[in-house]
Amino acid sequence: MAVAATSAIASPLRSSLLPGSKLKQQLGTPASHLSTYHAGVRRQLVVVSAAGAAKKSWIPGVRGGGNFIDPEWLDGSLPGDYGFDPLGLGKDPAFLKWYREAELIHGRWAMAAVVGIFVGQAWSGVPWFEAGADPGAIAPFSFGSLLGTQLLLMGWVEGKRWVDFYNPDSQSVDWATPWSRTAENFANATGEQGYPGGKFFDPLGFAGTIENGQYIPDVEKLERLKLAEIKHARIAMLAMLIFYFEAGQGKTPLGALGL
Repeated sequence: MAVAATSAIASPLRSSLLPGSKLKQQLGTPASHLSTYHAGVRRQLVVVSAAGAAKKSWIPGVRGGGNFIDPEWLDGSLPGDYGFDPLGLGKDPAFLKWYREAELIHGRWAMAAVVGIFVGQAWSGVPWFEAGADPGAIAPFSFGSLLGTQLLLMGWVEGKRWVDFYNPDSQSVDWATPWSRTAENFANATGEQGYPGGKFFDPLGFAGTIENGQYIPDVEKLERLKLAEIKHARIAMLAMLIFYFEAGQGKTPLGALGL
């Protein structure tokens, strides 16, 4: 069992060191029919591509401009795709898939950080960049213990996400979780990378409903929420960049707002 776990983790790590063409073969292209598993029953979910829809531009009033304005490698199928890729980072479909995954994860962390910075300072009065060194901060653990625990827990979660990126649905099995009865919670209920859904990741049913104990995704709602999320995520990442510049001058977001 330990050998199987080690192989599952090591395989994508080796794959990440492959040249672009081999990495592309490893990741492959998104399939239009994706399978999900619920309580041992295989269910097929058809994902409709938006490639045929009209492409949106990040400079709507400008026509022409070649790949700088309208990159041929972006077809508008990704949520929030407005054709902005001046450096051509998404020319390779395999790397485009990875960049979207990275943007999504960083954006979610940024949204959580922005809320935490505002609420934390409003509650304690301590600037976010000084909170860790404040004598009045509640710290039941030493820095070493906190760092070690975070590395272990985050390493476990991020390791599972990394493996699942290269081998979808590989983590929704009993041996991949420390408690076998929750293996189903890690299954991808929507069939789309980065949007697992299900009773565990969508408990309030924003993008689906529970029918006979199974999570049924609502494709229309999911598409709207994916677009809203990526827009908020991008704004949050820009906000964090501004917060860093403000912190370098000893200022805080609440202080900049005069609060």
